[in-house]
Amino acid sequence: MSTALRVAILGASGYTGAELVRLLVRHPDVRLVALTAERQAGKPLAEVFPHLGGPLANGYDLPDLVKIDQVDWDGVDFVFCALPHGTTQDVIAGLPSRLKVVDLSADFRLHDVETYATWYGHAHKAPDLQTEAVYGLVEANRAAVKGARLVANPGCYPTASQLPLLPLLRQGLILAEDIIIDAKSGVSGAGRDAKQANLYGEVAEGVHAYGVGSHRHAPEIEQGVSEAAGKPVVLNFTPHLMPMSRGIHSSIYVKLAPGKTPDDLRAALVDAYKGETFVRVLPAGVAPQTRHVKGSNHCLIGVFPDRVPGRAILLSVIDNLVKGASGQAVQNMNLMMGYPEDRGLEQAPLFP
Repeated sequence: MSTALRVAILGASGYTGAELVRLLVRHPDVRLVALTAERQAGKPLAEVFPHLGGPLANGYDLPDLVKIDQVDWDGVDFVFCALPHGTTQDVIAGLPSRLKVVDLSADFRLHDVETYATWYGHAHKAPDLQTEAVYGLVEANRAAVKGARLVANPGCYPTASQLPLLPLLRQGLILAEDIIIDAKSGVSGAGRDAKQANLYGEVAEGVHAYGVGSHRHAPEIEQGVSEAAGKPVVLNFTPHLMPMSRGIHSSIYVKLAPGKTPDDLRAALVDAYKGETFVRVLPAGVAPQTRHVKGSNHCLIGVFPDRVPGRAILLSVIDNLVKGASGQAVQNMNLMMGYPEDRGLEQAPLFP
């Protein structure tokens, strides 16, 4: 495009909204023209997120926060929805149909609207749009994303869990039965709203499981792995909250197909992701760490033999706010708009 893509971020006062701003202010093809926040409307973004103020705000001319109904859609080309689950369907249904959209909520991730209603507690409010939505796990669904108008950005746990599993299930290298996912997340995955469970004294110096046997990301993961396996898959998924700001670590326990070894799994994953910018399979014996992807759009995968015969352990790490949310959303936008897929996402991980 000869002119900058005019982008609106709905829900810019949350963690994922702020991360979108951080990434997009350095995107050479993008101009941020609208930032919304219902409770913070009327404020400059720097008042809500001081790290996005000063030279950054002045140099990139960030607009002040406004309410959604104050946005002039005639001046917008592309929309990111970083709104809470259950609120996005009505909003997107009310947007001009010419706008391309990446939705970071769970509102359009599940293909079946009845499954959505079961797990999210209310009927889907835009079933016609659901049939149009494309699931935006780029490495698994690149062709569909490229031609999409509405993309459902995957969840953080589903991203970290599906990237190692999908190629192995497609090739029949592991069994679709008895998959166990033991996952950990940083506190930012719970959002920025004040909640007692997220207070420092509640999360520091300890680890706890939550959503045990009932987490909403389970059907999203099952949807992807079932498509890869070619049959319905039910798996065990348990998330845990870790005393860290960012990161997802998924330990995935799988059964090997007859005659297959962990080395076969590693070789297949290396081959599957050899041309990918953001997914890397580590050498044998090297375990990925969340600190090695912090602030980046990268996913690191490790493969280990289990001491239990016939089983293997897959380890996968991402930054929940980048590859697990805003970075993947920008990756989707790049693909939808014909930009290089890594545009605006070139930053290396921050360590230590």
